[in-house]
Amino acid sequence: MYENSQKNTSSKSPNVSIIVPVYNAEMVINRCIESILKQNYKDFELILVDDGSQDASGRICDEYAAKDSRIRVIHKQNTGVSDSRNLAICEARGTYLQFVDSDDWISPEATGLLFSAAEAYPCDLVISDFYRVIDNRIAHKGDIQENGLLNREEFASYMMEKPADFYYGVLWNKLYKRELIHQFQIKMNTEISWCEDFMFNLEYICHTKNIYVLRVPIYYYVKTKHSLSTQAISLTKTLKMKTMVFEYYNKFYKEVFDEKDYEKSRLQVYRFFLDAANDGIVPPTLLPGAIRLGEERTQINPKLLEHETPLLDIYLTRKCLELCLQTTALRYDLQIEDAYVLLFLSQNHDMHTRKELADFIGLSKRKLDMTLLKLKTHGYLTWKEVPSADKTAKSTVRLLDIQLLPVTQPILTDLTNAQINYQHVLFEEFTEAEIEEYKMLSQKLKKHMAKILI
Repeated sequence: MYENSQKNTSSKSPNVSIIVPVYNAEMVINRCIESILKQNYKDFELILVDDGSQDASGRICDEYAAKDSRIRVIHKQNTGVSDSRNLAICEARGTYLQFVDSDDWISPEATGLLFSAAEAYPCDLVISDFYRVIDNRIAHKGDIQENGLLNREEFASYMMEKPADFYYGVLWNKLYKRELIHQFQIKMNTEISWCEDFMFNLEYICHTKNIYVLRVPIYYYVKTKHSLSTQAISLTKTLKMKTMVFEYYNKFYKEVFDEKDYEKSRLQVYRFFLDAANDGIVPPTLLPGAIRLGEERTQINPKLLEHETPLLDIYLTRKCLELCLQTTALRYDLQIEDAYVLLFLSQNHDMHTRKELADFIGLSKRKLDMTLLKLKTHGYLTWKEVPSADKTAKSTVRLLDIQLLPVTQPILTDLTNAQINYQHVLFEEFTEAEIEEYKMLSQKLKKHMAKILI
């Protein structure tokens, strides 16, 4: 028995249903819900499933639902996380399903990035990188080091390398098609309490054609969940569950690969038992490269907003653009200055001196040289120096003739989309009339400033 305490009466189905099982999470559920409500992408419903919590979790969920019509709360007896997810899947109305655990949280662009990838590419599943969080330190985690589409066989080959890895096994770094789940009646197995997410994923992937890899960390995973080491389960039951999961895993590869390829990979498939012994436990200390929580995103000190100065406007504009470009930079292992240079070069095809280029982008000449060299090393561009045709110059002025190479096209597309998102973020609460007035005044202001400087 369950009680659906908030019913969304909107006739339009949302694009995404975000599902959060909740059980005795009163200390962390606010952080989780707030991160979802702060999504840049707004067309979603949030389904909170209170699994018979004995603390204030249910009341907190109801309070949020009373303030936001996108939220539905389901109260039910305690039957476990798998049953909660199954119930939410049945209740969901979205085209896509996204899962979040109550003690974790997501970045503001998470849902938008997942949805955009699913809509832009012919795929049945989107999988993203994530952050592992220990205390106030985080580490970027992601196993597939290439962006874009993979077919089912290619994805299965990657998964075979690390069969028990959270990246493949969990629900929360992925976006699913609800129609596919219903069509093939895919459900969480409520009889097991280990690797149930993984079994769900294996069955789902069996019915996919293409999977999109999004190399951007959008999820903050706080602690180990569902680990056998934290549950009071008998050894007999543990072995039975592991055997059941392995049989499922083995069957999956027999279906995905033909007989010849399966025989070649059989020993690799059997590695699952070895890797599963670790049970995906997060180590007590993070790997080298971990950073302090908060340093992974562009942020500002609120105190800087207390005094109105011309520098504040310039600072805020730069930081907002940097935030929008950051996703693309993460996806392609770029620094923000790399993104700035590529964005400028894609929109300005004239030749400039080093000084002019550095001055416009806001880099020192030394930093510009380092950035150009890095981009050239990665095969993104080539350049040569040519003398200026200006005959009036007292000395020879050398210009940079920079050519972007075809491999940069996906990056440039993402950077263009980031600019569009930047405009959307800036004018989100503006009316059309206000936007037109702003554009007119901005043009007038630019002409005035140019008149002073030229």
